[in-house]
Amino acid sequence: MEEEKKQPFLQVKNVTKRFGSVEALRGVDLTVYTGEILAIVGDNGAGKTTLIKTLSGVLRPDSGEIMIEGKIYKELNPRLALDLGISTVYQDLSLVNCRDIATNIFLGREPVRHKFFVDKRRMVVEAQEFLQQLDMDIPEIHAEVGQLSGGQRQGVAVARAIRFGGKLLIFDEPTAAMGVQESAAVLSLIRQLGQKGYAVILISHNMYEVFELAQHISVMRQGKVVSTVSTSDVTPSDVVALITGAGEIPN
Repeated sequence: MEEEKKQPFLQVKNVTKRFGSVEALRGVDLTVYTGEILAIVGDNGAGKTTLIKTLSGVLRPDSGEIMIEGKIYKELNPRLALDLGISTVYQDLSLVNCRDIATNIFLGREPVRHKFFVDKRRMVVEAQEFLQQLDMDIPEIHAEVGQLSGGQRQGVAVARAIRFGGKLLIFDEPTAAMGVQESAAVLSLIRQLGQKGYAVILISHNMYEVFELAQHISVMRQGKVVSTVSTSDVTPSDVVALITGAGEIPN
């Protein structure tokens, strides 16, 4: 499919955010398409975390627009962001280690029977079916999340995000502190999400991950997106130069 025929899921236009005298976001423009993985890279303090929190509704922008599937919003809140399909998988994953997989997938939105009782049987059945649909390698649905590998825990967090309508998944340094094998499993999962038609934003300092997964790279510097490039048109050295301000887009 040609890019011009794709429909953007998310468009950010001239979004700003100030904390006192500090301009964390200085007119950010960003476009994310369905079925595409967009990497956002930048040095510490470039504005990546502030942008993520703005898209997930944790922070309210001072100005600008956030357009989701063609509808314009001046601001979001966490509930609205989730309802619109934006889910963020943070480094800590926000999982309950002492509870089982099904409970974590339905956490906060448990099905009930007779109006008062959690329907545990339904949770287990639906969680198993859902994990199978996503081709996730999590063999024991009754296992406590704290017993899982890092890659499997990421899978549970992603399953929870998608289970309740996630259309755009934002990953914040998803393989930080993981070993080689676990990192490979997480990268495979993210790649599959793009292939299944989800929109994905990947925040990462790891250039190998960025070039392995993303179709496009947006470079942030000093609170702005200074360049968005096709991964196939640049090298890791080119991107590092854009991050530091030492280079421009190659011709």
